[in-house]
Amino acid sequence: MTAPSLLWFRQDLRLADNPALMAAAAGPLLPVFVLDDQAAGGWAPGGAARWWLHHSLAALGAALAARGAPLFLLRGRAEILIPGLAQAIGAKEVFASRLYEPWARERDRRIAEALAADGRQLRLATSAVLMEPARFAAGSGKPYAVYTPFARALAATGDPPSPLPTPTVLAGLPQPPDGLALATLDLLPRRDWAAGFAAHWQPGEAGAAARLTGFLAGPIAAYGAARNTPGVAGTSGLSPHLHWGEMSPRSLWHAVRAALPQPGVLGPQSRAWPFLSELLWREFSYHLLWHHPSLPDAPLRPRFAEFPWAPKPALLRAWQRGRTGLPIVDAGLRELWQTGWMHNRVRMIAASLLVKHLLQPWQDGAAWFWDTLVDADLAANSASWQWVAGCGSDAAPYFRIFNPVLQGEKFDPAGDYVRRYVPELARLPAKWLHRPWEAPAAVLDAAGLRLGLDYPRPIVDLAEGRARALAAFATLGTPA
Repeated sequence: MTAPSLLWFRQDLRLADNPALMAAAAGPLLPVFVLDDQAAGGWAPGGAARWWLHHSLAALGAALAARGAPLFLLRGRAEILIPGLAQAIGAKEVFASRLYEPWARERDRRIAEALAADGRQLRLATSAVLMEPARFAAGSGKPYAVYTPFARALAATGDPPSPLPTPTVLAGLPQPPDGLALATLDLLPRRDWAAGFAAHWQPGEAGAAARLTGFLAGPIAAYGAARNTPGVAGTSGLSPHLHWGEMSPRSLWHAVRAALPQPGVLGPQSRAWPFLSELLWREFSYHLLWHHPSLPDAPLRPRFAEFPWAPKPALLRAWQRGRTGLPIVDAGLRELWQTGWMHNRVRMIAASLLVKHLLQPWQDGAAWFWDTLVDADLAANSASWQWVAGCGSDAAPYFRIFNPVLQGEKFDPAGDYVRRYVPELARLPAKWLHRPWEAPAAVLDAAGLRLGLDYPRPIVDLAEGRARALAAFATLGTPA
């Protein structure tokens, strides 16, 4: 009789194109998910991500049960529970998808050692990325430090392998052990600030497939031009599905290539490149995290450790609440609070205001995004905040300080986005929407707007904030 296998789900909550699942499905298996907050330390999933995880596990559990192998849920230290469970069911192998966070890598090392000591094996499969970071390096043999050569080199390797099929039947254990009920994992917010999320998202593999279908049926054709316009549905919205592994990156890659066919062409000249290049930015973030485990906490450019931040809780709180008095920034932070997501262009604008005009540490902004984004991803979140702050790999020049007024007028010219999330400004003419403090009194009266009461005045003078940021950067000397 074939020994059973233990299938450990983590950030691969899907059945399609799941190499770990396909390997484990060669015989009887027990699928398990372990909520292990202690191993993650300060990087356990935030509130919004936990909401998503609850619903994604529900969807995965139903799909597995329908195929004959119900999902087994546990909570606690995975390095204890996984070896113990493997021993209890007689599994010689534990299959899982590889993770890239520093804490997860260390945990996997300890689990592999514990299993090996008992004559068992931990087998890790590539699932969350297109190419293993440990196997991809520049010509010098060193990790890539700049996105463009990284993206071109990875694209030059060609399309990734074709996705694996979805198993229709699984051989579950004849008498599987009793696990925890999903509700006992306590993933849903106790004060349900996430109540509105369900109107915007459908966590789970089916939700990922539905969103992809909608994206390929419309927005993909104009993605290059529309992705920077927050007032329109110009992006895919697939980032949370990718983070939780409800869709594999190679499945998405092949779907986009098929939707925008151009045989033999792959690169900046390709019709699919505007979207694929964004997928490669995600890949680059994982590359950075793998080679620089301190990415979530410490600047990649060491000289930035001496940057003269000026932490002020009141400024951070105003930014978090969408009460900065800068409409495009406030719209983004309110979209985040209401939906668990923020448009990428607005993420850059909002982050720039916080770390440059307001001189608040980028780690504080990253922590807020970590807690409130349904797509909170340690690699992408950390790399993106460092990019905006100017201290990361391939960082924006230190003197690139987004002006939120000009950015709003360029990317939300009619004010559709601001009016949606900052309704107190809805009656302002577009001319004044992104700079209400400059509007004549008569215009404010006609719009029923009392600055300082209905909507705050800017918490920083933009010209003064820019000058202060440049002076702070100057203390570091000539940029490397």
